[in-house]
Amino acid sequence: MKKLSFLTKAGIFLISLFFLAGLFAPILATHNPKATQISKRFDTPSTTHFLGQDKLGGDIYSKILYGARISLTVSIFSTLIALWIGLILGSTAGYFGGWWEELIMRIVDILLAFPGLLLIFALAAFLPPSIFNLIFIFSIVGWTGFARVSRAQVLVTKQKEYVLAARSLGARHITILCKHIWPNILAPLLIQASFAMGGIIIGESSLSFLGVGVPPDVPSWGNMLNMAKQSMFQPSFVAVFPGLAIMLSVMGFNFIGDGLRDMLDPTFREM
Repeated sequence: MKKLSFLTKAGIFLISLFFLAGLFAPILATHNPKATQISKRFDTPSTTHFLGQDKLGGDIYSKILYGARISLTVSIFSTLIALWIGLILGSTAGYFGGWWEELIMRIVDILLAFPGLLLIFALAAFLPPSIFNLIFIFSIVGWTGFARVSRAQVLVTKQKEYVLAARSLGARHITILCKHIWPNILAPLLIQASFAMGGIIIGESSLSFLGVGVPPDVPSWGNMLNMAKQSMFQPSFVAVFPGLAIMLSVMGFNFIGDGLRDMLDPTFREM
């Protein structure tokens, strides 16, 4: 197995940093993220407000800490649910074949026929803003990619000698899937999941930026950018710091995905 590259270690460090920031936000935050001080709106960074204050006088540093909690919660849970749904439906479609495979893959084709971003926006506009609805939306839209990868992997793996041997010994289908197939197809799914998490962070921030993500009073990176947009001719740090948080978190997940691909995908070779 290859050693972790510098970029992979950097990605793990960045995601760990944001994870700890969100987990310990109540301890690390210097101010209430929902508190306002209109008299000090757009104050520059200082020893009291490390990253300055926004349009309403809110502390940007504290909002970024709590925003990490929102973004990582939506990203991680959406990816886990989508991965689980895609793994079950895609692998059973590839394993059993027949009408079940046709049904599942036609549903996948129908969902993939819609532009993903348009489908996300349509669902977000229809449902009330909340974290749970965001997780539901990204799970519903995201499981199709995992299903296609799972099906493709199972079609190859079910022909392996150890699977045929287990089948000839009378092993149950669920046993073959859980013990012999799933452990051997998780590598490409984990790689895809790491990239998906970064994409969901961008998606969540985009929806909040447009006002259809989390409620406006919830401190999230997208809401911070939406507020900065409303005062775009004011100091740039109001938008720069939440934008950097989004960029660094997505970069971290992409670095981790590249590292997992290098270690777990034997077919990948660097040019």
